[in-house]
Amino acid sequence: MAERMSTARRMDRARANGRVTRAENSVVKRKERASRDKRMAELIRKGTFPYIPAVMSWLSVKLGKPSTQIKPEDVQKVIG
Repeated sequence: MAERMSTARRMDRARANGRVTRAENSVVKRKERASRDKRMAELIRKGTFPYIPAVMSWLSVKLGKPSTQIKPEDVQKVIG
C-alpha cells in the first residue's frame, strides 16, 4: 500500500502544478483572444447592425456596457 501524503504536501504540489498550468495556458489564451478579436472585427465589417448574439456579447465586453445600450457609433469606436 502506498504511503499517505500529508495535506500540506499535497497542497504544495497542487499549487506548483497550478503555476505551471497557468503559465502554459496563458500563452494559448492570448493567441485565442487575438484570433477572436480579429474574427469579430471581420464579422462587424461584413454585417449590419444589430449583429449576431456572439458579436453583440463581444462588443458588450469591449465597450463595458449592456448590448441593449450599444449604438452603431459605439461600434465604430471599437473597430476604428
